[in-house]
Amino acid sequence: MTSTPAPEAVTDPALIAAVEFARAAARDQAGAEVGAHVEVRAEDSASATHLFDADKPGYRGWRWAVTVASAGPDDTVTVSEVALLPGPDALVAPAWVPWQDRVRAGDLGVGDLLPTAPDDPRLVPGYAQSDDPAVEELAVEVGLGRIRVLSRFGRLDAADRWQLGEFGPNADMARGAPASCGTCGFYLPVAGSLGAAFGVCGNEIAPADGRAVHAAYGCGAHSEADVEQVSPVLVADLIYDDAQLDVESNELSAESVEQAVDALVQSEVAGEPSGQPESDPAE
Repeated sequence: MTSTPAPEAVTDPALIAAVEFARAAARDQAGAEVGAHVEVRAEDSASATHLFDADKPGYRGWRWAVTVASAGPDDTVTVSEVALLPGPDALVAPAWVPWQDRVRAGDLGVGDLLPTAPDDPRLVPGYAQSDDPAVEELAVEVGLGRIRVLSRFGRLDAADRWQLGEFGPNADMARGAPASCGTCGFYLPVAGSLGAAFGVCGNEIAPADGRAVHAAYGCGAHSEADVEQVSPVLVADLIYDDAQLDVESNELSAESVEQAVDALVQSEVAGEPSGQPESDPAE
């Protein structure tokens, strides 16, 4: 059997026509800040809302909303409510976001507290265990028990964040590295299932020192980085072996000295100045 929907209630025409009555009610509250009539909206059979532009500084696009009502067609129209509401083009504040959803990495300072929500999907009760055999085995061994532990969703969320972060495999530093962190002596794998892809850098010189890094990340401080050693002193291209050079002595023999003295004596006897060439008779 198909039911017939009830007919919609018709708003009292007196409520629709009560424009000036509603304007007077708005002016009682807002004074001269009430502008032109924009529209009327039927709320139900016994009430309607009249909207007027708000000529209020700083409230462009807002409207004064005056709701009028009556108990029946023969009853007096009365004012139910007057309010200032934003219109479709009004400048309004963004939607409210809970503070715990606004906090970002790096916002937490000294002395700040950031409690987690009781229904945080990243955590599960400790009695439910962590779904990570390696972690559970260690907890039992040392006799520890935590109220809550990372859930599978929490571990996957952390893994995605680390992989896409500053120390993931697609970072600019990783693309220019000589090798990956997974083969570096400073790489400290984390415990549990995340250890298959993540570890902590233990090199104080590296940019990721003390940070969680992906095994495929890398930097120039890799433990096995091999740099060709080049002498800082420039070396000549041609090398000479002194042992293979012919050495000529500049010392004069006794015979050469005697011959030079005789030539000097003869030149003095002939009247020629020492060290001067013989003059030409034709001069």
